[in-house]
Amino acid sequence: MRGLAMMGIGKIGWVDKVRPSCGPMDAICRPIAVAPCTSDIHTVWAGALGDRHELILGHEAVGEVVEIGSEVKDFKVGDRVLVPAITPDWNSLAAQDGYSMHSNTALGGWKFSNFKDGVFADFFHVNDADGNLALVPEGMDLADACMLSDMVPTGFHGVELADINFGDIVVVIGIGPVGLMSVAGAALHGASEILAVGSRPNCVALAKEFGATDIIDYHNGDIAEQVMSKVGLVDRIIIAGGTVDTFAQAIKMLKPGGKIGNVNYLGEGDFIKIPRVEWGFGMAHKQINGGLMPGGRLRMEKLARMITTKRIHPGKLITHRFEGLDSVEEALLLMKEKPKDLIKPLVIF
Repeated sequence: MRGLAMMGIGKIGWVDKVRPSCGPMDAICRPIAVAPCTSDIHTVWAGALGDRHELILGHEAVGEVVEIGSEVKDFKVGDRVLVPAITPDWNSLAAQDGYSMHSNTALGGWKFSNFKDGVFADFFHVNDADGNLALVPEGMDLADACMLSDMVPTGFHGVELADINFGDIVVVIGIGPVGLMSVAGAALHGASEILAVGSRPNCVALAKEFGATDIIDYHNGDIAEQVMSKVGLVDRIIIAGGTVDTFAQAIKMLKPGGKIGNVNYLGEGDFIKIPRVEWGFGMAHKQINGGLMPGGRLRMEKLARMITTKRIHPGKLITHRFEGLDSVEEALLLMKEKPKDLIKPLVIF
């Protein structure tokens, strides 16, 4: 098979590899839609996970099953399937402890393009198929389906980590694709005010459509000062973009007892600095929860129902469309360059 791979830090290229083999509980799929992610950019050009050589990239896909293991019960060849970016080992102790995304090691559920070949190839392997795949609902648009791999569950996990309740005043820092889904999730959770931090016109427009009540443009000064001048201290914050320095701003504008949910992949920087005074000298009950999105079939099926019932519209994230495996490289480089009109590219096979 052929795939687009990380060849080293700052380098990508095409490789030919043997098609992956299928274990008794696994499945082999071919992609029918894929999407590059900012995480791919951090992985390759920042070397965030360390050096990788000839590791096929990509972790967002909708697939068609081409082979199943002897013990797979719920899927068959020809099924169109939702493929979560995180595919835990469901018999691991971490899964039994409620943290399936860290099965067998920290971030161990993140296999694609981390320590296993990803989905930017003719074929890809899915472990524990019955536990990780979900059927694509009849008639679901591929753009919506592909966003269920990562953007929807990651954005929504930010809402869960921040523990948003009815009436909360919420700040969402970063309104790229993940942050936009965090805005949508915060609105669904009953936030009374959602201040979205970003500046790109199409992202701002979609944030407002998804439920943002105000926009904070970081070009206009310190975001904490801007937020506090409008609403004072806030109840909850979701960090879906920024750098290691973003946490200091979040702590400053968070009220005592407030919570921060971080779903931003920190690709660079060695330390996160927490301002001592604004953190109440360590005693203000200002919580920071950072987490990798949960994976698995049940979550995919539940989130898919939110699309079929028109509660969410993640397909609106797609601004650029491509066709065929050969165009994956162009789509990935577009994600790296981030032109002003980009939110998310999609490649249809």
